[in-house]
Amino acid sequence: MAFTGNFMCTSFKKELLEGGHNFSLSGGDTFNLALYDNNASFTAATTDYTATNEVGDSGSYAAGGGALTRIDPTSSGTTAFTDFADLTFTSATITARGALIYNTTEGAGTGTTNTVVVLDFGSDKTSTAGDFQIVFPTADASNAIIRIA
Repeated sequence: MAFTGNFMCTSFKKELLEGGHNFSLSGGDTFNLALYDNNASFTAATTDYTATNEVGDSGSYAAGGGALTRIDPTSSGTTAFTDFADLTFTSATITARGALIYNTTEGAGTGTTNTVVVLDFGSDKTSTAGDFQIVFPTADASNAIIRIA
């Protein structure tokens, strides 16, 4: 099994401390989500987007995935968090086991696309000539896709 759970990439954690990612809705970086089959292999050491084992182009899905709409970072209690709006690929025939969220702005000019998180869907998810939708959790301190407690 190639996917082994959801996790933040180690490079992302380091780059946060260096001020390398801006999640602000206004003026923030551009983040994409790419879909992968179960042959993809990601670890916490993954640093860049890769097309290897990415699902094929279909409907509105194209190599590199889709741009995510950021939700402004906020905090509750001692937890800071951010999230994204749901993302839908239309008219798509896709079988995906997981996804990679990466920053297309960070590293601009260096040829890199810095990884943020790896998402494991737990099993293959499919769509046949229909919508393939990524539903993000509630943007709160207990559920947001990116939380720092």
